[in-house]
Amino acid sequence: MHVTIDEAERAIVAATNKAKEIKTRMCIAIVDSGGQLKRFTRMDGAWLGSIDISIKKAKTACSFGMNSGQIGELSQPGGPLYGIEHSNNGLITFPGGIPIIDSEGVLIGAIGVSGSSVENDQLVAQAGAEVISIADVPDDPWRT
Repeated sequence: MHVTIDEAERAIVAATNKAKEIKTRMCIAIVDSGGQLKRFTRMDGAWLGSIDISIKKAKTACSFGMNSGQIGELSQPGGPLYGIEHSNNGLITFPGGIPIIDSEGVLIGAIGVSGSSVENDQLVAQAGAEVISIADVPDDPWRT
């Protein structure tokens, strides 16, 4: 199952509204459960470099079923995922990527946001995810 275009649009609108509320300009990407781009927007004035970052944050969250920031914590020197950002044609391992989970606990896509501080990126991504993600991301990334 994949995130629908209507769900993706609702997430983009919610994330864009949050970005406007906190007075920042963002690139916002939604990927489906296969990590393929479903919907994207670049707010007026958002950095060009944030296009790639937002898409890769979404793909990172989708590929591993956890927030991109969690992967960042695990990929520090000496950590169990050290160096993972070099895999999969490049991952982004700092906050701003969030998996989207349906009511049955199935990953249906992810949102990735870039354009400000990682704290703001995470806030905006959360606003987008909350309007369509029915269930929370499990705490244990290596669940069976």
